Amino acid sequence: MAPKFQGVDFYNTDGLLSEEERAVRDTVRNWVDDNVVPVIGDSYIAGKFPKQLVPGMAELGLFGANLPEEYGCAGLNNVAYGLIMQELERGDSGVRSFASVQGALVMYPIYTFGSGEQKKTWLPQMASGKVIGCFGLTEPDYGSNPAGMITVAKEAKGGCVLNGAKMWITNGSTAQVAVVWAKTGKDAESIRGFLVPTDAKGFSARDQEGKLSLRASDTSELVLQDVHVPKDALLPESGGLKSPLMCLTAARYGIAWGAVGAAMACYDEAVSYAKNRIMFGKPIGGFQLQQARLAEMLTEITKAQLLCLQLGRLKDAGTVTPQQVSLAKRNNVSMATDIAREARRLLGANGILAEYQAMRHLANLESVYTYEGTHDIHTLILGQEITGLSAFN
Repeated sequence: MAPKFQGVDFYNTDGLLSEEERAVRDTVRNWVDDNVVPVIGDSYIAGKFPKQLVPGMAELGLFGANLPEEYGCAGLNNVAYGLIMQELERGDSGVRSFASVQGALVMYPIYTFGSGEQKKTWLPQMASGKVIGCFGLTEPDYGSNPAGMITVAKEAKGGCVLNGAKMWITNGSTAQVAVVWAKTGKDAESIRGFLVPTDAKGFSARDQEGKLSLRASDTSELVLQDVHVPKDALLPESGGLKSPLMCLTAARYGIAWGAVGAAMACYDEAVSYAKNRIMFGKPIGGFQLQQARLAEMLTEITKAQLLCLQLGRLKDAGTVTPQQVSLAKRNNVSMATDIAREARRLLGANGILAEYQAMRHLANLESVYTYEGTHDIHTLILGQEITGLSAFN
């Protein structure tokens, strides 16, 4: 049995956490060690999300953990929520993605834009894992430009009729409800959110085949052909492109923390391997090249930990900006991708085997680098913030 993960904390960031935050982190850390790590390699090879993990995640309160307790959620602060995402992604990006979509991309918009009845109906069921949700924004031809979406919702007797397609939808084939974003008019200001049961007539979900990344995650295409939804399917407080972008900001926050978890997993594995792998009569950790790799990994993880912690404090204070979240997502995912690649190289040929973590994390992080706003899009978001000039058009 592999030894329990001890964490990476060169600057004593634990000392900056509250007792509750540490307790939450340690609880999820132990759960990941006991439940995710033993099965995730096989799940990745099989290309299947390990659904047996869902009840345990719900029991720990990991779905919508930073939403209010009155809806059956844990009511944690945003730093504790970030630490949850960190530990889940230390297990696998697909496991963190599942929880992130459920909480930040489905429960959050219901809580933020939904009616009182919608909140009472859906949030407790989702917190308990009895209902799984997905988030339908990206389309086959409109990824980085969601304002160009062609999915439409037209008024009909008793509600609306939706037509369109969504692509790269995590949990799409597993979900019982989809938050679907559609235009009710001609421009982006007409975009509204709708709660669509996935068993509705005309709704279908097909899993994406041939993935070489996020294999332990369900990724689907959604097709809506004359899907009729009642009036109370509309999220009444949603309006314009700002609404789905607010959801993406909430999800990107969790990704920034999650990437640190993936980086820590790769670093921890690389350190252990470097100490135990004998080459030329001594551990490879005694060679300068490998020590340089490990020193760089530790430095970048430490910087990312401090960045996340301050971002979380800003979010808890209610002063965080979307641009600050963009910086963290951009930096931390790029950092984690680099660390996973260098860890894979340190492991040599063994690094390509599923029994080790680095290659799996590297492949997963290539998707995380792209989704929830590509690295380049976040670069332009920051560039606009710096100069006041938009490079998008």
